[in-house]
Amino acid sequence: MAVSYKKLFKLLIDRDMKKKDFKALTGISQGTLNKLQNGGNVMVDVLEKICLNMDCSIDDIMEIYPDPESDSTEKRTAQSVQ
Repeated sequence: MAVSYKKLFKLLIDRDMKKKDFKALTGISQGTLNKLQNGGNVMVDVLEKICLNMDCSIDDIMEIYPDPESDSTEKRTAQSVQ
């Protein structure tokens, strides 16, 4: 599975919010912001902070979609077990 935070950055644009304002509002670090920009792993409490402070839900800021490489690996593993 892969995660995309493109919805979060679109929300910032829609709200005319700069990244520095977003960091100040949510209290997240520059490192966490970099992880979000690169689709990296972030803790659930960070996502909770964002949603609470931005008055939005989790599906307003992120998407989860299947990773093609892991999907084929899972299929191969399932076939080898049979």
